[in-house]
Amino acid sequence: MVTSDRPGPLHRSRTLAPPGWSRWLVPPAALSVHLSIGQAYAWSVFKPPLESSLDLSGTASALPFQLGIVMLGLSAAFGGTLVERNGPRWAMFVSLVCFSSGFLIASLGAATRQYWLVVLGYGFVGGIGLGIGYISPVSTLMKWFPDRPGMATGIAIMGFGGGALIASPWSSKLLEHFGTDSGGIAATFLVHGVTYAVFMALGVLLVRVPPDGWRPAGWEPPRERGRMVSTADVSARNAVRTPQFWCLWVVLCMNVTAGIGILEKAAPMIGDYFAGTATPVTATAAAGFVALLSAANMAGRLLWSSASDLIGRKNMYRVYLGVGALMYLAIAQLGDSSKPVFVIGALVILSFYGGGFATAPAYLKDLFGTYQVGAIHGRLLTAWSLAGVLGPFIVNKVADHQEAAGKTGPGLYSLSLTIMIVLLVVGFIANELVRPVHPRFHEPARATAAAGAGAAPARKGTDR
Repeated sequence: MVTSDRPGPLHRSRTLAPPGWSRWLVPPAALSVHLSIGQAYAWSVFKPPLESSLDLSGTASALPFQLGIVMLGLSAAFGGTLVERNGPRWAMFVSLVCFSSGFLIASLGAATRQYWLVVLGYGFVGGIGLGIGYISPVSTLMKWFPDRPGMATGIAIMGFGGGALIASPWSSKLLEHFGTDSGGIAATFLVHGVTYAVFMALGVLLVRVPPDGWRPAGWEPPRERGRMVSTADVSARNAVRTPQFWCLWVVLCMNVTAGIGILEKAAPMIGDYFAGTATPVTATAAAGFVALLSAANMAGRLLWSSASDLIGRKNMYRVYLGVGALMYLAIAQLGDSSKPVFVIGALVILSFYGGGFATAPAYLKDLFGTYQVGAIHGRLLTAWSLAGVLGPFIVNKVADHQEAAGKTGPGLYSLSLTIMIVLLVVGFIANELVRPVHPRFHEPARATAAAGAGAAPARKGTDR
């Protein structure tokens, strides 16, 4: 029996970019994955049909989404090292298989009216695809764009924030066509699974890694330390032992908690705020407000992460957390007397929510280098898993308690807004505590060099 030692098509060595490869082909590859898995933010479209066809409560119908976000954080944390070792094509393929299979399993569950299969498929299996897909391009993008890491990761992660802008109307149209009974939901899930598999396959085929030591023509690694840019590398194992990692963990958790608290409750919140005024907000206007928030979430991922390349990551998070706290204060004090203040404040907060996600990988790269930044990013995303539960819990629990106490309108949210301000201040303090990583955590140069794909002499490339 003859065996071949040639690596398979998904192996990192098979994705090495040939001479003259344009680095600008990598962001579209990343976008094909992130726009697909960003469908998670459109889960609310499926809630009413599932509740009516399978006789579920609102809490039960949210379970697939909640489990998906939890699995996103866990799979990113535990799979990050595998992503670094096997490369972006392998990671994108695993994400494709899990995410699409999740829809197919959920389709079977809806068709047979076995809701546990919907939870297993979309939440557990699909959630693994979310986590692996989310971190799959991070390390590669920053190696291709060492001169503009914030912009590069912002382009990709913008796709996750904007995925719902495509998935939400598309899912609604499919449900209108197939019906909102269990059979129609099953057919919609099936179409999603197949379509997303094809779209994500484009990224799998297109993605490439740069030769070891590649850098853009005319660009030199930064030598200044004012923005805390490091030229050393830190392994994922050592990164979690540093205070810098845990400071950033707190920063991300606080920023996400504050943003997702508004995002999850946006439509009822704006309705409650102005219910007792001369100009109440209609259901249609509330839906338009939610769409605006999604657009702000998406735009902030590119705008603010690109700005961080100019002013530095630490300064950018000072804006996210400090100005975000002021926006919450403005809503708490003036929101019910001025719709523009409420809407603009919420839009700014959601743009910071998205920007915080997109800037995090570049912040990690500045502190820990590119050696295992994808794996470190995966571990950092456990903060998202906690925040995804904490933010909605605070806003909903406080609102329910205030309603039981007889309060209405803005009174339902004043306490939760105050809590969000406190959390952002905690995040601001944590960001101020971030300092350059101590050299004892740095990897020897020979270790990081040996880990490079296709060991080759350091060379410059074209800025194509």
